[in-house]
Amino acid sequence: MAHTLRVSLEPAWILHQRPYRDSSLLLEVFSRTHGRVVLVARGARSSRSRWQGLLQIMRPLALSWSQRGELGTLTGADGRGQARRVPGREVLCGCYLNELLLRLMTRNDPHPDSFDRYEQALGTLAGNEEQALRVFEKQLLQSLGYGLLLDCEFDSGAAVRAEHWYEYQLERGPVRLVEQQPGLCLQGSSLLALHRN
Repeated sequence: MAHTLRVSLEPAWILHQRPYRDSSLLLEVFSRTHGRVVLVARGARSSRSRWQGLLQIMRPLALSWSQRGELGTLTGADGRGQARRVPGREVLCGCYLNELLLRLMTRNDPHPDSFDRYEQALGTLAGNEEQALRVFEKQLLQSLGYGLLLDCEFDSGAAVRAEHWYEYQLERGPVRLVEQQPGLCLQGSSLLALHRN
């Protein structure tokens, strides 16, 4: 007989939602101590739902659920902190972060450090979208065991130099180019900046 997991007021974010059956929602959730989970929010699309307007992406939540097997059932939801109005471009960047988590993380695999970095990235999108996205990508890959070599040339082992041009090869890392090749290369200063976050 399968054990029923009961979770109470877990810090979480909704990564994606879609209609489920007549009036429910199927939620892809990223939680701090349980990782990525799928929850059914029964009756959430009903006009009398107790969660009306609360179950939104980019809104910090505290969720409660029970779970037996792969699919859990949402039993409670509260806001964590003040919900803020998010401009359109910031929403697109947040959706990109959500997509990374959906594609790269397996379900029910806790990653509390990635959860904290996700919250930090969402908080810094307003100030510098590009930096927030690139740093989160780099840190997520590193936490999943796919860290990027950014400060050392593959072929020679020499330190990457800011003024040189490089091609980044997935299996190898930075490979120095004799001359700049538009569209195919990165300047060493960009690799070093990403290395330093």
